[in-house]
Amino acid sequence: MKRREFLKLSVGIAATTAWSQQSRAEGAPKQIRIGTQKGGFFPAVRQRHTLEDAFQPLGIEIKWVDFQFGPPLLEAINVGSVDFGYVGDTPPIFAQAAGARIRYVAAVKSDGNTQAIIVPGDSPIRTLADLRGKRIAFAKGSSANNLLVAALEKAGLSWSDITPAPLAPADATAAFVKGSVDAWTIWDPYLALAELKQNARVIVFDRDIHHPNSFYIAGADFVEKYPELVSRLNRSFAAEGAWANGHHDEVGKAQSDATGVDIEAVRRFVDRSNYQVVPIDDEIIKSQQAIADRFIRVGLIPKAVNVSDIVWTWTPGA
Repeated sequence: MKRREFLKLSVGIAATTAWSQQSRAEGAPKQIRIGTQKGGFFPAVRQRHTLEDAFQPLGIEIKWVDFQFGPPLLEAINVGSVDFGYVGDTPPIFAQAAGARIRYVAAVKSDGNTQAIIVPGDSPIRTLADLRGKRIAFAKGSSANNLLVAALEKAGLSWSDITPAPLAPADATAAFVKGSVDAWTIWDPYLALAELKQNARVIVFDRDIHHPNSFYIAGADFVEKYPELVSRLNRSFAAEGAWANGHHDEVGKAQSDATGVDIEAVRRFVDRSNYQVVPIDDEIIKSQQAIADRFIRVGLIPKAVNVSDIVWTWTPGA
């Protein structure tokens, strides 16, 4: 090993040891509970043991907790049963409006290819305007909720012009297959499965309507007590995101193995995904605020919110 590499490694070990000793004295957690949803690159991260390896020197165990979609995950963070998690753009706005103690800590800028409004292949619905009077499934409080509202606005339709069918993804899948809804606003891997298994046809993707983001969210108390742990979590997921963007085959196989989702659907999902983790900048905040303002206009949240009030600043490398 070269002297420079040795010194760099030695400094890193010393810093970790020093922080570990300090954290134990200050009562650092024995466990960090991370909430995830079906899909994404999390099965690969878990398989690679990256987070466990990053926190093991600090004497901290990583516990993974799975959720069907974002709102229940954020409620778990709010009540303190989960410390950190990954959700789409809409759940944090509903949670903030309800007074949840959460913080935005990092973001993933989506390419807008992994969520869409779909209809059966033989449906007469061809445009957004054709959604008038139709029964449309979506997960309430999810990013799909935002896509539907934004799409209706773009088409000059109001919420009252459709029949909303708020359904969790599993229930919406059954409703779509049975034909008891006319359209469905949904994300991958459910989207890819519907395209491949039910011959679903996309009316619009996210990218056709707005610029979506996803977020890493932490509990407010957790951020205040352990900012260094939050930075370490962000760095770990950022490194894994960079790896995942270059290893789609491995990400897809891990997800298929872990979830049982058809590998062809998973590959479609992974190939149109982006996993790059970034700090939350003014552009991202502006985009989130636009969603919050849209929701207050149509009466979907009880009060206006200022997104920047719950943003925690992450400075990579600091």
